[in-house]
Amino acid sequence: MTTSHFPVAIIGAGLGGLTAARLLHVNGIEAVIFEAEASAAVRTQGGMLDIHEEDGQQALRAAGLHDGFRKIIHAGGQEMRLVGPDGTVHLCQADDGDRGRPEVDRGDLRELLLNSLPDGTIRWNSKVSGARPLGDGRHEVTFADGSAITTDLLIGADGAWSRIRPLVSDARPAYTGISFVEADLLDADTRHPRSAAVIGGGFFICLGDRRGFLGHRETDGSLHVYTALRADEDWLDSIDFGDPAAAKAAVLAHFEGWHEDLRGLVADADGALTPRRIHALPVGHRWDRVPGVTLLGDAAHLMSPFAGEGANLAMFDGAELGQAIAAHPGDTEAALTAYEEALFPRAEASATGSAASLDTMFGEDGLERMVAFFHGGPTGAEPLA
Repeated sequence: MTTSHFPVAIIGAGLGGLTAARLLHVNGIEAVIFEAEASAAVRTQGGMLDIHEEDGQQALRAAGLHDGFRKIIHAGGQEMRLVGPDGTVHLCQADDGDRGRPEVDRGDLRELLLNSLPDGTIRWNSKVSGARPLGDGRHEVTFADGSAITTDLLIGADGAWSRIRPLVSDARPAYTGISFVEADLLDADTRHPRSAAVIGGGFFICLGDRRGFLGHRETDGSLHVYTALRADEDWLDSIDFGDPAAAKAAVLAHFEGWHEDLRGLVADADGALTPRRIHALPVGHRWDRVPGVTLLGDAAHLMSPFAGEGANLAMFDGAELGQAIAAHPGDTEAALTAYEEALFPRAEASATGSAASLDTMFGEDGLERMVAFFHGGPTGAEPLA
């Protein structure tokens, strides 16, 4: 089998990899993305993202896509509600359209990026099985179907369990002590009006006793809810997620005495529940310069989601990397050095904040500390209707 050569190969068609490819494209540099999924439509991307002015939106401006981004913003999505286990609403911030972190559907944002790239940029159904250096900064990447490519510049944008990371680092994600169970309530205003009233119009947080519920109202009218609690790493293995009723009972056993409308976010969920363990790379993860290869997004700095920075940083990384390559024509090593020198402290600051937020939210007094964090205190605290 003939091995094809690509000057720039990006592994992973997530938001970071797509942004990097877009920045290279607008600067006249061709890149090819290799993605394990069979097509863009193979699964629902789902989930709401708050895109920050200081990083995610800056990346979209650099990519020439900010106007398109403004068209997909979820109006009202910046509303935030903070609730206690007894149903008391301690804080409710309206979406005044001026808070700098508008919400968008991840799938809509990914589609915006996908549509900005030339046809053929993405090679779907290309699951990486390994990668190795060939010398002089060149690398070979092999795929599950037995094919292989070579490249002069290899960019690992392939997420938490990156196959490219071992080329530069021995670090592996570790369990943070927090487990999620995801649930969806469909057509919420009609089918689940009490749950819709609990969540409100945007982001919802309920905390107490080192556990809680996090939720979003989605653009399709559904509610997406994460049950979160400190638990041993094997706790999720003790639940039969193939039996939705049994899974709901096992999860709700940890929320005895909580307001029934809060418990209803799990009890009334549609379809199966989905378990998720939350992992993170070490805070301050970095590596020595390795010729011809670098990382971005979760591959470089996986962190817990409690600072809301994952997608934003991935896009910002992609934009910064693309701009660095364009600014150093013919000198890949200078480009990667400049990129990584800025990447490492930026990622460390965000990872530090994320780890601190985890400890704040899921500590013994998480609710009180979060109320204080938002500088509001109880704003006319009142029970759920």
